[in-house]
Amino acid sequence: MSFSAQKATPFEVSSEALNKIIDLKTNEGAKFFRVYVTGGGCSGFQYGFKFDEYDEDEDTKLDFDQNVTILLDELSYPYILGSKVDYVENLMGAKFVIDNPNAKTTCGCGASFSI
Repeated sequence: MSFSAQKATPFEVSSEALNKIIDLKTNEGAKFFRVYVTGGGCSGFQYGFKFDEYDEDEDTKLDFDQNVTILLDELSYPYILGSKVDYVENLMGAKFVIDNPNAKTTCGCGASFSI
């Protein structure tokens, strides 16, 4: 399943995040950027981000502006639905973050959440 930036996608990506993905993708030489949810963290679930060369059969390929393709596995899909992926630089450091309206609680650093 593939989405274009003109169609509805399961989540938004800020221009800051897109620019950082492009910058890192060039340095990493990877084909895809993966956003995922895994068990763990102090609130129950945590977000993950990594580059992948290959997509899996259960992945949804999401096409965004500037030729960015993001992979989302079927288990992570419902947890990220309606969220916004952003990239922030502040006193705490530089990192990708997710603003998830479905999260009932988050930890202090925002790296983990519960539904």
